Amino acid sequence: MASAATAPPPPANLKRIVAASLIGTTIEWYDFFLYGSAAALVFNKLFFPDSDPLVGTLLSFLTYAVGFAARPLGALVFGHYGDRIGRKKLLVLSLLLMGGATFAIGLLPTHASVGAAAPVLLTTLRLVQGFALGGEWGGAVLLVSEHGDARRRGFWASWPQTGAPAGQLLATGVLSVLTAVLSDDAFGSWGWRIPFLLSGVLVIVGLWIRLSVDESPVFQQALAQAEARKADRSAAAEKLPLVSVLRHHWRDVLVAMGARMAENISYYVITAFILVYATTSAGVSKQTALNAVLIASAVHFAVIPAWGALSDRVGRRPVYLLGAVGVGLWMFPFFSLIDTGGFGNLILAVTVGLVLHGAMYAPQAAFFSEMFATRMRYSGASIGAQFASVAAGAPAPLIATALLDDYDSSTPIALYVIAAAVLTVLAVGVAKETRHRDLAEVEPAAGADRSTAPAADARTV
Repeated sequence: MASAATAPPPPANLKRIVAASLIGTTIEWYDFFLYGSAAALVFNKLFFPDSDPLVGTLLSFLTYAVGFAARPLGALVFGHYGDRIGRKKLLVLSLLLMGGATFAIGLLPTHASVGAAAPVLLTTLRLVQGFALGGEWGGAVLLVSEHGDARRRGFWASWPQTGAPAGQLLATGVLSVLTAVLSDDAFGSWGWRIPFLLSGVLVIVGLWIRLSVDESPVFQQALAQAEARKADRSAAAEKLPLVSVLRHHWRDVLVAMGARMAENISYYVITAFILVYATTSAGVSKQTALNAVLIASAVHFAVIPAWGALSDRVGRRPVYLLGAVGVGLWMFPFFSLIDTGGFGNLILAVTVGLVLHGAMYAPQAAFFSEMFATRMRYSGASIGAQFASVAAGAPAPLIATALLDDYDSSTPIALYVIAAAVLTVLAVGVAKETRHRDLAEVEPAAGADRSTAPAADARTV
């Protein structure tokens, strides 16, 4: 039976917490994906005009990858303080940083105005975006996971995950409208700035909602116990969260990194690289490609909570493995459908790809949260997720574009995603099922390695 300290909050309170996490992550991902779409569509011309078109696209995607390079640093900093002072304060800071950087991109001078300073400023702001996003994800999913009902944790924790397709939907939708109503010259001259400047309005709304929620009760309980141990002079000094993660959870960190490979790589190939491949190799207009991603993102948003609910019934691992295997098998049909140039086939290719991606992404929030103990959970989940993004999502559009340039074929790109799927299957295959673990566990017993600890029964949560 649940104790008073760990009992789930009233449904209305939980829904408000889910809404706060969802809206915040939607805004953060809107900012992040907006950059990716702009990198594929206009940044090569505005910030790297001296290069030929494909090289300019490569350089544009390189600045896109720089944002991922900053995410591990964000994970370390936000994870440390999130485990020390709380989830809520760090989530407010991440939203301010991300929104401020995105708004500033909308005000940047281009290469035509300030020369080489333009791409330097762009890269700097991209680093700030990546730093903020590195701390956002872990805090958002933990705030929901630690508030929620243990038996439906996969479902509730999957809602912040829908912030990714919602942000993609919002970013792609705004760009799609602008490219439809503006000429290419107008969009390239000033229209591209509008969606970046809109971020300022979205941040104000997100802050208002995020400031209204309470801190995680599980974290508050853990913090109180930590303070009691400090008062006890005979108790051992509390270790830094990072040290505790590396001591007790190093296997879990490796599992999380492996689990991210197929999920991260496939997502950016399906949603970012497609804007290059469909327009340059399949002869599809950028408006058509954007519309296909827009429709598929709406479906992606809808299926993520369903996959999360399924993970509550059958476990995190089976659903995750289904997604990894499915994405690997879908890659050759994916490119074949795009090569036809038909709008319906393009929608089918992207939609099926994102539905299968959702089978990995939906249970990921609860899966990673359940791997780590409370006072190192923000650090552990963030480090595992964001360090993997440097090797996975960061170079994915860059590698895919380079492979297309070298081989003039989609086959090497499909094989690249399939290799990532194999790594994810191996990582998740050796992991333990986590859906019954007790999130109120503050830290492993002395000398224990939580990575190998048995799961707790859900009734104890």
